[in-house]
Amino acid sequence: MTDFIVAIPARYAASRLPGKPLRLLGGTPLVVHVARRALAAGAREVWVATDDARIREALQGTEVLVAMTSERHASGSDRLAECADIAGWADDALVVNLQGDEPFAPPAGIRAVADALATSGADMATLAVPVDDAATLFDPNAVKLVRAANGDALYFSRAPIPWDRDAFARSRDVLPPGAWLRHIGIYAYRAGFLRRFSAMPPGRLEQVESLEQLRVLEAGHRIAVALTPEPFPPGVDTPEDLARAEAILQAQA
Repeated sequence: MTDFIVAIPARYAASRLPGKPLRLLGGTPLVVHVARRALAAGAREVWVATDDARIREALQGTEVLVAMTSERHASGSDRLAECADIAGWADDALVVNLQGDEPFAPPAGIRAVADALATSGADMATLAVPVDDAATLFDPNAVKLVRAANGDALYFSRAPIPWDRDAFARSRDVLPPGAWLRHIGIYAYRAGFLRRFSAMPPGRLEQVESLEQLRVLEAGHRIAVALTPEPFPPGVDTPEDLARAEAILQAQA
Protein backbone atom coordinates (compact mmCIF):
# COMPACT_ATOMS: atom_id res chain seq x y z
CA MET A 1 0.00 0.00 0.00
CA THR A 2 1.25 3.47 -0.88
CA ASP A 3 2.43 5.45 2.15
CA PHE A 4 0.88 8.92 2.06
CA ILE A 5 -0.17 11.95 4.05
CA VAL A 6 -3.46 13.78 3.55
CA ALA A 7 -3.46 17.55 4.02
CA ILE A 8 -6.71 19.51 4.06
CA PRO A 9 -6.65 23.29 3.50
CA ALA A 10 -9.42 24.90 5.55
CA ARG A 11 -9.88 28.66 5.24
CA TYR A 12 -12.51 30.15 7.51
CA ALA A 13 -13.59 33.10 5.36
CA ALA A 14 -15.06 31.26 2.34
CA SER A 15 -16.81 33.85 0.16
CA ARG A 16 -19.93 31.87 -0.74
CA LEU A 17 -20.29 30.08 2.60
CA PRO A 18 -18.54 32.01 5.40
CA GLY A 19 -17.25 29.79 8.17
CA LYS A 20 -17.65 26.77 5.88
CA PRO A 21 -15.26 24.37 7.70
CA LEU A 22 -17.33 24.77 10.87
CA ARG A 23 -20.78 24.53 9.30
CA LEU A 24 -22.60 21.59 10.85
CA LEU A 25 -23.47 18.52 8.83
CA GLY A 26 -25.38 15.97 10.87
CA GLY A 27 -24.35 17.93 13.95
CA THR A 28 -20.62 17.62 13.14
CA PRO A 29 -18.39 20.33 11.60
CA LEU A 30 -17.80 19.87 7.88
CA VAL A 31 -14.01 19.75 8.30
CA VAL A 32 -14.34 16.80 10.69
CA HIS A 33 -16.30 14.84 8.10
CA VAL A 34 -13.56 15.46 5.52
CA ALA A 35 -10.83 14.44 7.96
CA ARG A 36 -12.65 11.20 8.75
CA ARG A 37 -12.66 10.35 5.05
CA ALA A 38 -8.91 10.89 4.93
CA LEU A 39 -8.38 8.66 7.95
CA ALA A 40 -10.59 5.96 6.41
CA ALA A 41 -8.39 6.04 3.30
CA GLY A 42 -5.43 4.81 5.35
CA ALA A 43 -3.34 7.99 5.42
CA ARG A 44 -0.28 7.81 7.64
CA GLU A 45 -1.04 11.31 8.89
CA VAL A 46 -3.96 13.67 8.37
CA TRP A 47 -3.31 17.40 8.67
CA VAL A 48 -5.65 20.35 8.52
CA ALA A 49 -3.96 23.59 7.48
CA THR A 50 -6.09 26.47 8.71
CA ASP A 51 -5.99 30.17 9.50
CA ASP A 52 -8.50 30.17 12.37
CA ALA A 53 -8.18 28.89 15.93
CA ARG A 54 -11.86 27.89 15.98
CA ILE A 55 -11.13 25.23 13.36
CA ARG A 56 -8.24 23.93 15.45
CA GLU A 57 -10.56 23.73 18.46
CA ALA A 58 -13.18 21.80 16.46
CA LEU A 59 -10.56 19.11 15.75
CA GLN A 60 -9.42 18.66 19.35
CA GLY A 61 -9.84 15.09 20.52
CA THR A 62 -9.43 13.66 17.02
CA GLU A 63 -6.43 11.98 15.41
CA VAL A 64 -6.00 14.96 13.11
CA LEU A 65 -2.96 17.24 13.30
CA VAL A 66 -3.41 20.98 12.80
CA ALA A 67 -1.07 23.57 11.28
CA MET A 68 -1.88 27.22 11.92
CA THR A 69 -1.07 29.02 8.68
CA SER A 70 -1.18 32.57 7.36
CA GLU A 71 -4.44 34.33 6.49
CA ARG A 72 -2.79 35.78 3.37
CA HIS A 73 -2.51 32.64 1.22
CA ALA A 74 -4.08 32.97 -2.24
CA SER A 75 -4.71 29.24 -2.69
CA GLY A 76 -4.99 25.96 -0.86
CA SER A 77 -1.71 24.79 -2.39
CA ASP A 78 0.10 27.79 -0.92
CA ARG A 79 -1.43 27.01 2.46
CA LEU A 80 -0.25 23.41 2.23
CA ALA A 81 3.26 24.50 1.28
CA GLU A 82 3.45 26.36 4.59
CA CYS A 83 1.97 23.30 6.30
CA ALA A 84 4.76 21.19 4.79
CA ASP A 85 7.34 23.40 6.49
CA ILE A 86 5.48 23.47 9.80
CA ALA A 87 5.11 19.67 9.76
CA GLY A 88 8.70 19.15 8.60
CA TRP A 89 7.79 16.73 5.82
CA ALA A 90 10.73 15.31 3.91
CA ASP A 91 10.86 16.32 0.24
CA ASP A 92 9.95 12.78 -0.87
CA ALA A 93 6.86 12.52 1.38
CA LEU A 94 3.74 11.85 -0.71
CA VAL A 95 1.01 14.38 0.10
CA VAL A 96 -2.63 14.27 -1.01
CA ASN A 97 -4.36 17.64 -1.15
CA LEU A 98 -7.99 16.92 -0.21
CA GLN A 99 -10.30 19.92 -0.45
CA GLY A 100 -11.97 20.87 2.83
CA ASP A 101 -15.44 20.88 1.31
CA GLU A 102 -15.56 17.18 0.30
CA PRO A 103 -17.46 15.45 3.15
CA PHE A 104 -18.28 12.42 0.97
CA ALA A 105 -14.89 11.95 -0.73
CA PRO A 106 -14.55 8.18 -1.24
CA PRO A 107 -11.56 6.67 0.57
CA ALA A 108 -10.82 4.58 -2.54
CA GLY A 109 -10.50 7.77 -4.57
CA ILE A 110 -8.11 9.29 -2.05
CA ARG A 111 -5.93 6.18 -2.24
CA ALA A 112 -6.18 6.14 -6.04
CA VAL A 113 -4.62 9.58 -6.47
CA ALA A 114 -1.77 8.63 -4.11
CA ASP A 115 -1.20 5.43 -6.08
CA ALA A 116 -1.25 7.35 -9.38
CA LEU A 117 1.59 9.58 -8.21
CA ALA A 118 3.60 6.68 -6.80
CA THR A 119 3.37 4.54 -9.94
CA SER A 120 3.56 7.19 -12.68
CA GLY A 121 6.76 8.99 -11.74
CA ALA A 122 4.98 12.27 -12.54
CA ASP A 123 5.48 15.47 -10.57
CA MET A 124 1.81 15.61 -9.65
CA ALA A 125 -1.31 13.43 -9.95
CA THR A 126 -5.05 13.99 -10.01
CA LEU A 127 -8.30 12.19 -10.88
CA ALA A 128 -10.96 12.40 -13.56
CA VAL A 129 -14.36 10.91 -14.33
CA PRO A 130 -16.08 10.41 -17.72
CA VAL A 131 -18.59 13.08 -18.71
CA ASP A 132 -21.94 11.55 -19.59
CA ASP A 133 -24.19 14.57 -20.10
CA ALA A 134 -24.09 17.67 -22.27
CA ALA A 135 -24.96 20.03 -19.42
CA THR A 136 -21.72 19.13 -17.61
CA LEU A 137 -19.63 19.26 -20.77
CA PHE A 138 -20.70 22.81 -21.60
CA ASP A 139 -20.73 24.07 -17.98
CA PRO A 140 -17.70 26.37 -17.41
CA ASN A 141 -17.76 25.49 -13.70
CA ALA A 142 -17.05 21.84 -14.57
CA VAL A 143 -13.39 21.60 -15.56
CA LYS A 144 -12.60 19.27 -18.45
CA LEU A 145 -9.26 17.72 -19.39
CA VAL A 146 -7.53 15.76 -22.12
CA ARG A 147 -4.86 13.12 -21.58
CA ALA A 148 -1.92 11.79 -23.53
CA ALA A 149 -1.65 8.09 -24.37
CA ASN A 150 0.44 7.54 -21.23
CA GLY A 151 -2.26 9.05 -18.99
CA ASP A 152 -0.57 12.42 -18.43
CA ALA A 153 -2.66 15.57 -18.65
CA LEU A 154 -2.27 17.55 -21.86
CA TYR A 155 -4.57 20.41 -20.84
CA PHE A 156 -7.33 21.45 -18.45
CA SER A 157 -10.07 23.85 -19.51
CA ARG A 158 -13.45 25.23 -18.62
CA ALA A 159 -14.33 24.79 -22.29
CA PRO A 160 -15.56 21.46 -23.74
CA ILE A 161 -12.33 19.82 -24.86
CA PRO A 162 -11.70 18.14 -27.19
CA TRP A 163 -14.11 19.97 -29.49
CA ASP A 164 -15.85 17.33 -31.61
CA ARG A 165 -16.26 19.36 -34.77
CA ASP A 166 -18.45 16.96 -36.74
CA ALA A 167 -20.58 15.67 -33.85
CA PHE A 168 -21.27 19.14 -32.45
CA ALA A 169 -22.19 20.41 -35.92
CA ARG A 170 -25.04 17.89 -35.84
CA SER A 171 -26.08 18.15 -32.17
CA ARG A 172 -24.78 19.22 -28.78
CA ASP A 173 -27.38 17.23 -26.86
CA VAL A 174 -26.19 13.64 -27.35
CA LEU A 175 -22.69 12.68 -26.26
CA PRO A 176 -20.76 9.61 -27.43
CA PRO A 177 -19.87 7.58 -24.31
CA GLY A 178 -16.36 7.94 -22.93
CA ALA A 179 -15.32 10.81 -25.18
CA TRP A 180 -14.74 13.48 -22.50
CA LEU A 181 -13.34 13.69 -18.98
CA ARG A 182 -14.24 15.96 -16.08
CA HIS A 183 -11.54 16.88 -13.60
CA ILE A 184 -11.91 16.00 -9.92
CA GLY A 185 -10.08 18.54 -7.78
CA ILE A 186 -7.91 16.27 -5.66
CA TYR A 187 -4.12 16.30 -6.07
CA ALA A 188 -1.08 14.35 -4.97
CA TYR A 189 2.54 15.51 -5.05
CA ARG A 190 5.78 15.00 -3.21
CA ALA A 191 6.33 17.61 -0.51
CA GLY A 192 9.39 18.94 -2.33
CA PHE A 193 7.40 19.57 -5.50
CA LEU A 194 4.60 21.15 -3.46
CA ARG A 195 7.12 23.66 -2.15
CA ARG A 196 8.42 24.37 -5.67
CA PHE A 197 4.91 24.65 -7.09
CA SER A 198 3.96 27.25 -4.50
CA ALA A 199 7.06 29.28 -5.36
CA MET A 200 6.33 29.31 -9.13
CA PRO A 201 4.87 32.54 -10.53
CA PRO A 202 1.32 32.19 -11.90
CA GLY A 203 1.35 31.30 -15.59
CA ARG A 204 -0.54 33.03 -18.39
CA LEU A 205 -2.78 30.02 -18.98
CA GLU A 206 -3.57 29.78 -15.27
CA GLN A 207 -4.65 33.41 -15.26
CA VAL A 208 -6.77 33.05 -18.41
CA GLU A 209 -8.64 29.94 -17.28
CA SER A 210 -8.40 30.59 -13.53
CA LEU A 211 -7.08 27.04 -13.05
CA GLU A 212 -4.06 26.71 -10.78
CA GLN A 213 -2.99 23.32 -12.15
CA LEU A 214 -2.19 24.91 -15.52
CA ARG A 215 0.81 26.56 -13.85
CA VAL A 216 2.35 23.10 -13.58
CA LEU A 217 1.78 22.18 -17.23
CA GLU A 218 2.91 25.56 -18.55
CA ALA A 219 6.15 25.17 -16.60
CA GLY A 220 6.77 21.82 -18.31
CA HIS A 221 5.95 19.43 -15.48
CA ARG A 222 3.92 16.22 -15.68
CA ILE A 223 0.49 15.66 -14.12
CA ALA A 224 -0.68 12.03 -14.14
CA VAL A 225 -4.44 11.56 -14.43
CA ALA A 226 -6.18 8.41 -13.17
CA LEU A 227 -9.86 7.58 -13.46
CA THR A 228 -11.54 7.61 -10.07
CA PRO A 229 -12.61 4.15 -8.86
CA GLU A 230 -15.70 5.64 -7.20
CA PRO A 231 -17.74 8.79 -7.89
CA PHE A 232 -16.96 11.93 -5.91
CA PRO A 233 -20.27 13.52 -4.89
CA PRO A 234 -20.37 17.32 -5.35
CA GLY A 235 -18.62 19.37 -2.67
CA VAL A 236 -20.16 22.00 -0.41
CA ASP A 237 -19.79 25.59 -1.64
CA THR A 238 -23.16 27.21 -0.89
CA PRO A 239 -25.99 26.98 1.66
CA GLU A 240 -27.94 24.99 -0.94
CA ASP A 241 -25.06 22.52 -1.22
CA LEU A 242 -25.02 22.14 2.55
CA ALA A 243 -28.75 21.38 2.60
CA ARG A 244 -28.26 18.79 -0.15
CA ALA A 245 -25.37 17.21 1.78
CA GLU A 246 -27.56 17.03 4.88
CA ALA A 247 -30.20 15.17 2.87
CA ILE A 248 -27.56 12.73 1.57
CA LEU A 249 -26.30 12.10 5.09
CA GLN A 250 -29.81 11.46 6.38
CA ALA A 251 -30.47 9.03 3.52
CA GLN A 252 -27.31 7.11 4.44
CA ALA A 253 -28.26 6.85 8.11
